[in-house]
Amino acid sequence: MRINWVILCGIVLLIVENAIVPWVVPPEWSERLLPHLNLILTLFVAGYAGRHIGFLFGLGFGLLQDMLSYGYMIGPYGFGMGLIGYLAGLIAERKSFTLGFFAWVVIVLGVMLDSIVYSIYRLFRITDLQYDFIFYWQIAPTSLLQLMIALLMYVPVRRFLVKPSLSSGEDSPD
Repeated sequence: MRINWVILCGIVLLIVENAIVPWVVPPEWSERLLPHLNLILTLFVAGYAGRHIGFLFGLGFGLLQDMLSYGYMIGPYGFGMGLIGYLAGLIAERKSFTLGFFAWVVIVLGVMLDSIVYSIYRLFRITDLQYDFIFYWQIAPTSLLQLMIALLMYVPVRRFLVKPSLSSGEDSPD
C-alpha cells in the first residue's frame, strides 16, 4: 500500500473538508451536512491495509479534525475514528470490500461515528439535544452525503490503494 501518498491525500481531504466544503454547502444546510471525508479514506485504508494501520490512520486524522474544526473538546473524533478504523479493518479481515458491502459499511460506521461524538458530548454536557433530533437533523443527512461521496471515490481510490498484480508472464518493474 502506498501509505505516504495516502497520508498526503488525507491531509488534502482534511483541508478540503475544512476550507472548501463550508463554501459549497448552502448556508441553510451548514449545520446539517458535515461530511467526514477522512472517515471515508480511513475506511478504505482499514479495508485494504488492515486494522492496525486503519486504527492509527483514523486516530491521527481524527485528532487533527478535533484540533482544526470541532473545538469543544479534543478527542471525540480521534477516539471515534480510531475505533471505526479498527472495526473496519476487523470487518475487512472477515469479508472483502465489494461495492455493496462497502456502501453498507460507510452508512453503518458513519452513523456510529456521529453517535459516538454525540454520546461523548452528551456525557460531558456540552449538548442537551435529544438523540432522535440529532439523528434526523444531522446524522442521517450526513451519512447519506458520505455514502454518495464514497461511491464516487470507490473505483479511483481502490485502483490507487490496491497494488496491481503482475500476470505470470510479466517481469517485475524493480
